[in-house]
Amino acid sequence: MNMAVSLHPHQLRSKFIRALAIASLFLIIGSALALTAHVRAQTAVVEADGTLRRIAVPLLMYHYISTPPEDADIYRQDLSVTPETFRQQMQYLADNGYHTISLYDLTRALRQGMPLPSDPVVLTFDDGYRDAYENAFPVLKEFGFTGTFFVITTRLDVGDPAYLSWTQAAEMAAAGMSIESHTKDHPNLRERDNDFLIYQILGSVESIEAHTGHRPHMLAYPSGRWDAHVLAVLPEVGIWAAVVTEGGIEHTTDSIYLLRRVRISGETDLPMFAALLGWEWDRADNTAYRADDTAYRADNAAYRADDITYRADDGLLLQESHQPDEE
Repeated sequence: MNMAVSLHPHQLRSKFIRALAIASLFLIIGSALALTAHVRAQTAVVEADGTLRRIAVPLLMYHYISTPPEDADIYRQDLSVTPETFRQQMQYLADNGYHTISLYDLTRALRQGMPLPSDPVVLTFDDGYRDAYENAFPVLKEFGFTGTFFVITTRLDVGDPAYLSWTQAAEMAAAGMSIESHTKDHPNLRERDNDFLIYQILGSVESIEAHTGHRPHMLAYPSGRWDAHVLAVLPEVGIWAAVVTEGGIEHTTDSIYLLRRVRISGETDLPMFAALLGWEWDRADNTAYRADDTAYRADNAAYRADDITYRADDGLLLQESHQPDEE
C-alpha cells in the first residue's frame, strides 16, 4: 500500500535552503580550485629539462629611437638612436640573414632545448617611450621583425605624453610585439622587502595583462640593479627570465635571470653595430661574466670599472623625472 508523506512547508523550505547551501559550497570550492589552477598556470616557470646549455644570441638594448633635442645632455644623447640609424641597422639585420626571436624563444631554448633559427637576435627597448610606437614599431613591422618592449607601467597609467599609451601598447601586442615589465615606477630594486618587490613587479605584470590581454613573464631590472632577494622573488611572481645591462651575447641555463645585452647607443655606427653582433668579442673574455663569477655575485658589486656608466655606485641619473636606465 502506497502511503503519501506530506511535508510541512517549513520542512520543505529548510530542505531547499540546505540544498542551496550545499550547491553554493560546491560552486565556491570549484571556483577556488579553478582560480588556484589559473594562478599556478600564470606563475609557473618554464621547467628546465636538467641540461645546462650555453647559447650565443645578441640581445640588442635600445632606449630612445628619436633625434635628441638640441639641449639634450650627454645621457640623453647616448641613449638616443636616430630613426635613420635604426632603419639602417634593421636593414643590416635583414640583409645579413638575421632572424628576430623573443625572450620566450630564448628561455625555452636554454631550459628545454627548443631549436632556434639561424642567426637569431632579440631586439629590446627599455622604458616604453612614445617613440617606440612612432619610430620603432613601423620599421619592425616593415621588416617582419618582432621586438620586446619593457614598459614602466605607472607612466602609461598617468598618460605621460613622453611614453606609450595603453592603446598603443595593446596595438603593438596584437601585432606580435612583447610588452614586458620594467616595474611600475622604475625604482632601485636592491635591499627591498617582499611587499615592495611584489608591488613593483607583479603590479606591473597585472597592469600589462589588463591592458593588452597578454600576461608578461619577462623583466628588465631598472637601471640594471638587482640582488639575491630579487632573484628569489622572480619565480614566485611568474617571471621566467630577466635582462641586465652588462654587455655580452652568451647566455647559460643557470643565468636565466641575468641575461646580458648589447647596448646600442647614439654613437653606434653601422661597422660597430656589425661587430657587436659577432660572438668573438664576447667569447674572448666570457669567463669574466659566467654565472659563477664575481660579476654575477648576489651583491651585484662588479661593474666595469673603466666605464662610469657601468659602475653600481656611480649615482648618475638622467636629469629627468622618469629616470631612465643610465647603465
